[in-house]
Amino acid sequence: MAYMKTLTALGLSLLITAGCSTKKETQTTASGLDPEKFAAQIDGKQVGLYTLKNASGMEVCITNFGGRIVSVMVPDRNGELRDVVLGFDSIGAYLPDNNQSDFGAAIGRYANRIANGRIVVDGDTIQLPVNNFGHPLHGGPTGWQYKVYDVKQSNDSTLVLAITSPDGDNNFPGTVNAEVTYRLTADNAIDISYSATSDKKTPVNMTNHSYFNLSGDPNQTILDNIIYINADSFTPVDSTFMTTGEILAVKGTPMDFTSPLPIATGYTDSIDYQQIVFGKGYDHNWVLNTKGDITKEAARLTSPASGITLSVYTTEPGIQFYAGNFLDGSTTGKKGIKYERNTGVCLETQHYPDSPNKPEWPSAWLNPGETYTSRCIYRFSTEK
Repeated sequence: MAYMKTLTALGLSLLITAGCSTKKETQTTASGLDPEKFAAQIDGKQVGLYTLKNASGMEVCITNFGGRIVSVMVPDRNGELRDVVLGFDSIGAYLPDNNQSDFGAAIGRYANRIANGRIVVDGDTIQLPVNNFGHPLHGGPTGWQYKVYDVKQSNDSTLVLAITSPDGDNNFPGTVNAEVTYRLTADNAIDISYSATSDKKTPVNMTNHSYFNLSGDPNQTILDNIIYINADSFTPVDSTFMTTGEILAVKGTPMDFTSPLPIATGYTDSIDYQQIVFGKGYDHNWVLNTKGDITKEAARLTSPASGITLSVYTTEPGIQFYAGNFLDGSTTGKKGIKYERNTGVCLETQHYPDSPNKPEWPSAWLNPGETYTSRCIYRFSTEK
């Protein structure tokens, strides 16, 4: 993504909290993170690392800068804990001048793309700033992934984060007050709930942008992972990754994951399929059969190497399956590992891209007096 704003332009100031003169032993998380490297002042607000744990040993580390999931430790088939998401070892690495990434972020105000950055509100056309192939992606150049969320509640099982997006934020109308709640359950699930209100009509579409590598080794690609998507259709895109307005059947195409298949299938057997060419691989929205029923599995991903399985449940009508096509080795993540192409999978539950301009699709408009809600569950298990 082409985020070219400087820290000064963003109004961000970083002050890493100074260590005490008395040396003390650093206590790291199970994933090996040093919480002191996440202690900072950004734009006058305190940033830190928050850790959720359960009795089975699962650990989730989250920073309130961008509401980002930094690490997720889950047991593999042998009971060994593995970190299954991409991210960075320090808060400084998440700043846009250092790395323009969405790793683990709570995305807002509008996840995915809006065509040419134009929306029409009560007859008035509003131009949003663009940052990706002529479209605004994930809220625009300074989306919520680069904002500090306020911490409303924090304990071993729950983290509640809140953000206020002012009227005119990236030209979006209305002051939006939003919350993201992360709950770590006893059965190894990350249960994420979103809510938002606005004083003006505005589009809202929130999601989580974690990159999963279920092998626990980002030196390995995810192409051998087996994926299932509970969807009979998808929304095709043009060469700028914008949805065309069509909804096409997946049957007979490399977009058909109604029966579990290796991700590599679409990169080897179907290299000339137009949607694979346009998406540089998989980077598309699937129209879920679940119809908002959180009890029905929307997608499932399994790593043959570790036996770790991720099942996704959501109230949303769509899911973006993105296979890390734009990772290119230029980003160095946790433990000094360079993130190469296809070393992470995103499964972003969402309203369809450009829904504000496609009234025939499920509406992403939020009106005054209404409350936007969304929920996504990432549940981890193992297969032998």
